[in-house]
Amino acid sequence: MTRKATKGSLKKLMSLALTAVMGVSLLAGCSSAEDKAEGGASGDGKRVTLKVELFDRGKTPSQYTISNNFISQMIQKNFGDPNNIDVKFVPVQRSEEVTKLNVLMASASDVPDIVFVYDSSVFYRYAQQGGLTDVGELIDQHGPNLKKFLGEDTLKFGQVEGQQFAIPGKRAITARYSSFIRQDWLDKLGLPVPQTTDELYNTLKAFKEKDPGNMGSQNIPMGFALAPAAYEPLIYSFIKPIAGDKTYAQRYELPLHEGFKESMQFLNKLYNEGLISKDFSLDKDKTQQGKDVANGNIGFFSEDVDSIFWPEASYDLLKKNKPDSKLIPVDAYTNSNVDGKHIKSRYGSNGMYIMIPKSSERAVEAIKYLDWMASDNNLTAIYNGVEGENYELVDGIPVVKEDATQEAKDRLFNAGDTAIISNGKNLGDQAMNEKAWIMGFPPANQEVLKKALEVANTDTIGPIVFSKPIQSEMKYSTALTDKLDVIIVKTAMAKPEEFEAVYEKEIADYMSLGGAELKKELEAAEQ
Repeated sequence: MTRKATKGSLKKLMSLALTAVMGVSLLAGCSSAEDKAEGGASGDGKRVTLKVELFDRGKTPSQYTISNNFISQMIQKNFGDPNNIDVKFVPVQRSEEVTKLNVLMASASDVPDIVFVYDSSVFYRYAQQGGLTDVGELIDQHGPNLKKFLGEDTLKFGQVEGQQFAIPGKRAITARYSSFIRQDWLDKLGLPVPQTTDELYNTLKAFKEKDPGNMGSQNIPMGFALAPAAYEPLIYSFIKPIAGDKTYAQRYELPLHEGFKESMQFLNKLYNEGLISKDFSLDKDKTQQGKDVANGNIGFFSEDVDSIFWPEASYDLLKKNKPDSKLIPVDAYTNSNVDGKHIKSRYGSNGMYIMIPKSSERAVEAIKYLDWMASDNNLTAIYNGVEGENYELVDGIPVVKEDATQEAKDRLFNAGDTAIISNGKNLGDQAMNEKAWIMGFPPANQEVLKKALEVANTDTIGPIVFSKPIQSEMKYSTALTDKLDVIIVKTAMAKPEEFEAVYEKEIADYMSLGGAELKKELEAAEQ
């Protein structure tokens, strides 16, 4: 067993221990959904307290506290006071998100009325143990604006067997990955921008043989790393979706897809012909790939759609280090399983899972609070601050003032963590969201980012939303995640004549580690 697998096993044991404690606590002190839908304490004229979880990232400006600041005061004034509610924020260290939440949930009396988590397996566990309020009726009665803002597709992510146990945050941008190529290298060789996987392969061979960047031993035709942004675009261009434009949600489930073997065979070919980064297996955080892009060593690579465009990131550094370089987005991978489309993954429309513990007596107030956040311009005010001081409206889009005072900037230190119903700035539709997002980057990078976003949004496939938890995901996710890395490295580095044997051995190991059980459960859940 690997060291990571051992750590994963220990984490599972700890989780089981917590579960044993929580199994009783989560079911205690419960009032029915019908009781909660009747009204809530604030309806009888008494002032009540609504406790809301808030991430603490340890970056609070000195004039504020994490629970008492510009945004919390605005919320109290505009939502709390008119509704006779004291809104109390309960800080949780971001780095201890799940551990602290487990403790709070087990206590019942100390747990906030609104909690959240990014990990779907944690949400499913709480739901299965009976620790969460079914908020379906409450949303119908007290959350019309919230329901309209999220939409049915996003709400489905918080449902378990027909019951609405979580309110998913809505993701503003679902685009995920883009690929990039050195246009100046193509121009030197008189080559067109590759439009298919075969054309890309031939282009990479030309980059290696003719070295248009005069990089010598530093020449890397295709940058690669042992990171999802590097390997997922390649793999997705080979696999067949499960149904329509849907596929399994977790990356450790990739080996279960038809076409995965062919993707590994192509990667093996690239590696053995010296077309990709030789030491990619050591670069799990893309640090080396980023340096190679910035230094002008790489001809083609795939990356998160936005990561190279932030100030002083690899795109800016490349322009500084190689003033004559020209990097452009390219959609080169084609999928023979799907009519030659440029298949790539997209994020689901959900962000975090917002939950109301079953023990809470403030479920109505909680839904009213989230509904208020989704109403009028309240979300804009939380995210963007004060018009004229923090931002100006340009074509209906809040654009950050470059000359905003430090005092104005400090107001928004926890804006994203407070606006929990929105993962990113949601302005009404995807086009507006993307336009606003692009305008947050350096002006010199915006046009190229816009084209990268077009690539990232082309021929995308999203995650299947199952009506109930996949138990084997929770049991085997750690081991199978580690195993996917092993499969990629070992099959890529195998000698071509040994590929078949290496692949079959590693896949057999994967299936024995839980892959077989996972496959069986996923296929049954699809029915």
